[in-house]
Amino acid sequence: MKHEFNVAVLGGGPGGYECAIRCAQLGLKTALIEARELGGTCLNRGCIPTKALLHGAEIYAEAKAGSEFGLILDGLTLNYARLAAYKDERVKRLVGGIEALEKAHGVEVIRGFGRLTGPNAMDVAGRAVSYDKLILATGSEPARPPVPGIESAYTSDDVLNATQLPSGAVIIGGGVIGIEFATLFSALGRKVIVIEMLPDILPGCAPEITAKLKALLKKRGVEFILGARVTEVVRGRTVRFERNGAADERTSSAVIVCAGRRPVTGDCGLERIGLATDRRGFVEVDDRLRTAIPDVYAIGDITGKIQLAHVASAQGMVAAANCAGRDETMRYDRVPACIYTSPEIAWVGLTEEAAREQGHDVLTGGFNIAANGRCLVMNETTGLIKLVADRRTGAILGCQIMAPRATDMIAEIAAVMAHGGTVHSLSGVIHPHPTVSEIIKEAAHDAEGLCVNAMPRRV
Repeated sequence: MKHEFNVAVLGGGPGGYECAIRCAQLGLKTALIEARELGGTCLNRGCIPTKALLHGAEIYAEAKAGSEFGLILDGLTLNYARLAAYKDERVKRLVGGIEALEKAHGVEVIRGFGRLTGPNAMDVAGRAVSYDKLILATGSEPARPPVPGIESAYTSDDVLNATQLPSGAVIIGGGVIGIEFATLFSALGRKVIVIEMLPDILPGCAPEITAKLKALLKKRGVEFILGARVTEVVRGRTVRFERNGAADERTSSAVIVCAGRRPVTGDCGLERIGLATDRRGFVEVDDRLRTAIPDVYAIGDITGKIQLAHVASAQGMVAAANCAGRDETMRYDRVPACIYTSPEIAWVGLTEEAAREQGHDVLTGGFNIAANGRCLVMNETTGLIKLVADRRTGAILGCQIMAPRATDMIAEIAAVMAHGGTVHSLSGVIHPHPTVSEIIKEAAHDAEGLCVNAMPRRV
C-alpha cells in the first residue's frame, strides 16, 4: 500500500456503501467518504421513502374500499404527517443499519464533502486523504429542464420532505418517478394531472401494460396530457404547454417536476486528476467500471448507464472485485426494472417488439391475472404477465408483469435468464398455490400451448 488507504470510495449511496464493504471483505483497507446520510438518494430521498408513502397510501385506499370485504370504516381520515413520520423512522433505522455494517466490516467512514486535490489525494473537510485506487460514486440529483419559472416547481426531494400534501398537483414528466407520485396522490384522493412530452408514459414499458395502467389511473381521477411541450411554469401553480400547435395550461395547488436526474460530478475536482465528463456530466466507464484514468473507477448514476439503485450496487461489486485484482465485468441486458404503482409493474430483458427488431423468431406466452386465485381474492383483476422467448431454442428473452408483487417476482425471471433458462424449464417449476407467482408458470405453459387455466387459443 503506497498511501493511507488501498481504496477510497467517494459517495455513500447504495452503490458506494456496498462497494466499500465488498472492498473490505476482499482485504482492502477502505475509506468511505460521504457528506450527507449514508444510503444516498435511494434510502433518504428516493426508493425507500417513496415506497413507505406508497405502502401507506395503498392501505388507505384498501380501507376506503373495505366494504366489499365486510369492513365498514366510518369516519376514516388520513393523517399525512403521521405517515411522513413513519417514513422518516424507517429511513432512520436503515441508515443506522448501514453505519453499523460499515463499522463491523472495518470500513472507515469519513464525514464531509470530498474534493480531489490531485492524483491519489482528496480533501475531506480539511483532512487530507490518500489512496491507491479511487471509486467515484457521487450519484445524481433531480433535474430541472430549461423552462421559464421551473425553479418555482417542487422536485421529488421537496415532495418527500413534506409533512403535508397539496390538494392536487400538476406533474411534469410521465416517467417512473412521475407515475409513482401520480399513484400516491390519486390513492390519497388528490387530483393529479400528468404532462408528458413523449407520446406515451413510461418509456421502455410494454404498451399493453402502459395502456392498462393509464386506464386504471384515469378511473382514479388522473388526467394525462401526452405529446405536450412545457413552455412555462407560473408561480409554482400553473403549467403552460403546447400540444398539436395549440397553447394550453393547467393549474393546481402544486407543480412537481419529475424530468429525470442529472449526475453530481461538477464540484468534486475531477479536473484535478484529468478526468473529463461528457456534455451532460456523466463519467464514461468500460465494462469493468474503469474510467480513462488508471486506478480510477466510477459506479452508479454518474456512469450514465441505468439509473437504478440495484444497478449501482451491482457495479460496486464489479469495481470492488477489480480493485482487488480480479477480472469481473458488468452487463446490463438482464437488469430488472420496477415501478411501484398499484398494481406493481416490473420487467426484464426484451419486449416482444424489441425482440422482433433484433431478428428473433419470437414466441410469447401470457396470462391474465384475473384468472389467478390469489389475485381474485385480493380483488386485483387488472394485470398480466407476458413471457418473450426465442421460438427455436425456447430461451427466455424477456418478461413483463403487471400484478401484485410484480417487483418481487421479476427476480425469478432474471435468475432463469442469467442461467440460460427456457420457457420449457420454467414451465416445469412447481409454484406454490395459491400465490400470485403461479402466473409465471401459467405464462410458460401458454407459450407451450398447454395452459390448463386459460381458454384455448383460437387458431
